[in-house]
Amino acid sequence: MTSGPIERLRAVDLAATVGISVQQVRNYVEQGVLPPVGRTASGYRIFTTAHARALTVARRLAEGHGWIRTREIMAAVHSGDVPAALAALDGGHAELDRERAEIRRVLGAFETVLASSSHARPAPRRDARIGEVAAVVGVRTSQLRLWEDRGLLRPGRAPGTNYRVYDETELRAAQVIALLRRGAYPFAIIEAVLGELRTTGSPQRVRAELARREQELHARSLRRLRGSAALHDYLSARLDPHPIPRGDRRD
Repeated sequence: MTSGPIERLRAVDLAATVGISVQQVRNYVEQGVLPPVGRTASGYRIFTTAHARALTVARRLAEGHGWIRTREIMAAVHSGDVPAALAALDGGHAELDRERAEIRRVLGAFETVLASSSHARPAPRRDARIGEVAAVVGVRTSQLRLWEDRGLLRPGRAPGTNYRVYDETELRAAQVIALLRRGAYPFAIIEAVLGELRTTGSPQRVRAELARREQELHARSLRRLRGSAALHDYLSARLDPHPIPRGDRRD
């Protein structure tokens, strides 16, 4: 992105370039999203093509990084604190990396669940008591109570006796928990798996949904990359080979 000639623009024309209000343009100046503005002798703000470039970059950044991070990045750039802007940018990419790793771990957990489905022990034909469930799952009753305390299991209670009873859904949940714990999956992943299963009721549908989310994540990553590239061009046009010292508010 080359800087090009600096030309004056009216606030209404600047706002029209991206379809926002004049008041929003003023807000962006106050928030640091746009560079500082000069004023005429009569007090009117002076906008230029430099502000138009900044506004275009901000909109591209927001498509990938969201407006909260975009305001942080652009304000840091316009205050001369480029390292802070880059740190905020890196934080956005790191979030996607963590989210991608989480999706893959949950997908891996579901692959484990699906692979085990054909080997699961038959379930009782009626609501089962805690001892029966422990025998089917292959754990102690105390372990089932612990998982219940963590909110992973939701057994009902038998009328009159108040004994725990597990329907088919809760028995399956207990089997999934036991399977994933044996695979050393942390409780956070197990909770995510159970949440998806309780919503869809089908491991195959959950796997498809997670695959769809992964594709959406790839698209978001590309949008974030485009925003980062726009910022790189903007910085190249604004800065000398050495970073602008903090507090230097040149346009």
